Amino acid sequence: MTAATRPLVFEQVSLIRRGRTILDAVDLRVGAGERWAVLGANGAGKTSLLRIASTYELPSRGVASVLGHRLGRVNVWDLRPRIGYASATLARLLRPELTALGAVASGGDATLAPSRRGHGEAALQRATELLTVAGLSDRADQRIDLLSEGERQRVQLARTLMADPELLLLDEPTAGLDLGGREQLVAQLAAPLPGNRTVVFVTHHLEEIPPGFTHAALMRAGRVTAAGPIADVLSEDLLALCFGLPVSVERRDGRWFAWGRPDATR
Repeated sequence: MTAATRPLVFEQVSLIRRGRTILDAVDLRVGAGERWAVLGANGAGKTSLLRIASTYELPSRGVASVLGHRLGRVNVWDLRPRIGYASATLARLLRPELTALGAVASGGDATLAPSRRGHGEAALQRATELLTVAGLSDRADQRIDLLSEGERQRVQLARTLMADPELLLLDEPTAGLDLGGREQLVAQLAAPLPGNRTVVFVTHHLEEIPPGFTHAALMRAGRVTAAGPIADVLSEDLLALCFGLPVSVERRDGRWFAWGRPDATR
């Protein structure tokens, strides 16, 4: 598979802010239709990696190609409707007066504010269908700032699907959710997605990885320490190096689980 046919290719990508290295020579190649989980401790660089992949940041060094286009040489406004991106930062930028229906519909053109010209009937119909799939049909006219945390996360996920994106980027979509909300979102992400859609899912916790994910990448101190097929990467040794403590790992019913072993010696 060539770089042009891969939805996401990072070649020696670094990101430097105010003299501080956030990402350090990251190499990553994500193939079409693959579902990736990206894991690492706080500050590992996971969110920064997704901000570049979503075109909201440019690399300080190296080459980042998204959907066959090199960042810095493409109009990102042409690219963003092809990318579904959900993050806590992006959610805070949505105007609070948006209704759930309006927030989902705004994903069609990758805007963050209510459309001045309104949304067409077809767009509103699709947004309504996505809200129904998310179990929020009765919240369509509710302002997003009055929704629960779990409901807002599900609105965000529906919004990312509005433009039928080729690349879906999810930055800790289960953060802040209770057990019921988390499991509902994990089940939604485990369901088959239409088309050969590629997914990159950032999380801290193995148990949040939906069944059916194919690949994983581990990050530590701005570097990718391991990447590849999920069963190869989510090993006890590699996770111990990533998180800095001995861990036990178990796979059960398509789900992954890990817990620390602070009494073990390395």
